[in-house]
Amino acid sequence: MGNRIVSQRPRLLAGLSPRNAAREVVAGVTLLAIAVPLNIGYAQIAGLPPTAGLYALVLPAIVYALVVSSRQVVASPDAAAAALVASSIGGLAVAGSADYLTMALAQAIISGVLFVLAAVFKLGFLANFLSKPILIGFVGGLALDILVSQLAKMLGVKIDSGGEFTDKVAGLVTGLPTLNAWSVLIAALAVAVLLVGRRLARAVPWALVVLVAATVVVVVTGLETQGVAVLGPVDAGPPALTWPVLEWGTWLALVPSAIALTMVTMAEGLLVARSYGEKRHYETRPNRDLLAFGAANIASGASGGFAVGSSTSRTAAMDQAGSRTQLPSLVAAVGTLLLLLFGTGLLEHIPSPAIGAIVGVAILPLLGIRDFRLLWRQDRFEFAIGAVCFVVTLFVGAIPGIVVAFVLALINLARRASTPAIDVLAADDDPGSSLLDPAPPGAPTAPGVLVIRLAAPLFFANGSVFADAVKRAVTAAPGIRHVVLDLEAVSDVDVTGAETFEALKAWLRDQHVALSFSRPRASIVERMRALGLLDDETLYPTNRAALQALSSPPPE
Repeated sequence: MGNRIVSQRPRLLAGLSPRNAAREVVAGVTLLAIAVPLNIGYAQIAGLPPTAGLYALVLPAIVYALVVSSRQVVASPDAAAAALVASSIGGLAVAGSADYLTMALAQAIISGVLFVLAAVFKLGFLANFLSKPILIGFVGGLALDILVSQLAKMLGVKIDSGGEFTDKVAGLVTGLPTLNAWSVLIAALAVAVLLVGRRLARAVPWALVVLVAATVVVVVTGLETQGVAVLGPVDAGPPALTWPVLEWGTWLALVPSAIALTMVTMAEGLLVARSYGEKRHYETRPNRDLLAFGAANIASGASGGFAVGSSTSRTAAMDQAGSRTQLPSLVAAVGTLLLLLFGTGLLEHIPSPAIGAIVGVAILPLLGIRDFRLLWRQDRFEFAIGAVCFVVTLFVGAIPGIVVAFVLALINLARRASTPAIDVLAADDDPGSSLLDPAPPGAPTAPGVLVIRLAAPLFFANGSVFADAVKRAVTAAPGIRHVVLDLEAVSDVDVTGAETFEALKAWLRDQHVALSFSRPRASIVERMRALGLLDDETLYPTNRAALQALSSPPPE
């Protein structure tokens, strides 16, 4: 098979065989051990009860695993989704209230519908507008905001976790005199075990080890009476199908945040799915994956969970465990259901400092410190884009952050499109040849002749730039009487570009410089004729025969 990507008809649990079934089940148990403490922590970040995080591991995970084309991407609430939920709904309802939970369910359903629409209309390309620097900045801003809340849990300091970042920092600093020494000790030991354990044995579910050990210590020593906060009662029972009932105005108010959730998940989810498909040599289908995210989010909102995205960390953990199918997600879903039915009493005494340590360590990589350092070395402008997105997300909010992200993406796109590669070329010595070799800028191809190549579509963003470049080249080489434009790399011309080009033709006529075209594509010839830019006399003679061959209808 080598490095060939395997293409086959979609089937449930692709890649599963009797040979790897036992390994996949073991990986599922590992996933359960990782996911339960993290989802409880993410639910708290979102301002929701622990059951919302656990419910998101049951029906949504099953639906996603049975629909998705990726064999490895794990769907679950993550830190970014939890922070978006908290920041967007926090201004509409009080965290912990019934209305708040109902809005979170509705938000997940709206996001699911948007995913389904994106799949139906094949809009996965929209995720490309969230470039890597933008994602680094956006997710990094959310991660730092979350980290402050988790530090407060680790220190035993009470702050308003639903407030603005500056308010959280202020609350943390002013609350330092009230920190709980036992909470600090539990958190410090938990962080040490998580960091050292990950280096010594990555396959061990250290988050579960920390959770169990910390809970046992708190119960045996009675540290709850010493001020150590615990998770508290967790409702028992399976998730029940429901539907959020809200005013139409409230549904509409949730749309912007649902769009933000959809776009971030779309960008990250499709990227992760593609990367693992290429790494493990199987085919993924982006639009089917969007449909899977849509179905999972609708299922989550209808069963008491909240917004579901792609978990990069859990996907990486499953890959390291040798998993190559979606069976671990199904095993984890069954395990979570059993926990909800028979084991919620075990969760009641989990210390909050331990949860804060687990979530804090999990989101540290999301701060993007290494990524920002790499961007600084590679491209300062891209670094600035990421930094602006980071600051806006952190100090203004997640929704303004995603808006700024798209604006920055468009600015970056326009900047690159407005500075196309424009080459002045020297003609080959053979007058019958259509090959053109690069020459230094301004160098004439032959006495009185310049050949200029535009390596981009001619449109509104670069039309004037191209025209100015041609004028400079003609002016810089006295005696030019003929300009030949090499159109091989020009794939399109829009109306604004055509108007600019007409002005350039008029300028060349005033300078007594003739204009011809060389090596045009058949499609661009028809487009330029429709815009009134081209006639047969302006075609470069050495390419006329080739053009006629391309343009003529096939023989009957």
